Amino acid sequence: MAEENGQEAKKKGSMLKWIILVLLLAVLGGGGFFAYQKFFAGAPEDAAEVSKTEEAVDPNAAPLPGDGFTVTLPTFVVNLADPLGRRYLKLGIDVEVISEEAVAELNKKEPMVKDTLILLLSSKTFQDLSSMENKILLKKEIVDRLNQIMGGAKVSQVYFTDMVIQ
Repeated sequence: MAEENGQEAKKKGSMLKWIILVLLLAVLGGGGFFAYQKFFAGAPEDAAEVSKTEEAVDPNAAPLPGDGFTVTLPTFVVNLADPLGRRYLKLGIDVEVISEEAVAELNKKEPMVKDTLILLLSSKTFQDLSSMENKILLKKEIVDRLNQIMGGAKVSQVYFTDMVIQ
């Protein structure tokens, strides 16, 4: 009878090992499948169709930033309008326009652009340029001034490539 209990205990222990092994393989297989779906599988076809329909919704919409043509303007160095007159601004600007015709027009009107930007920048004080919000407002103001010169909404964005305030 003792031998039967020993063999029965061996069978239960062996059976328990198999159950644990099967459960472990199932968990690893499920984790592998999840990782494959999440990180390695391509985008679902439905998502691709949705993105195509979103692109086709408004063909007359303004181009997204980075979709236009970029023109690099020369670096501007101006005295700021501080009371002591000891501060200056060095500013590098890239201008994004909507078409190649606008690039040619901007290059043609470069003296007017330089004059306008020098007057605008030299009218600013250190306090006008010290915060992030004021820098963003300056970018919008430059876009507005350039669009006035160009005669329409041809300038879409202005990028500061170099800015030193001393």
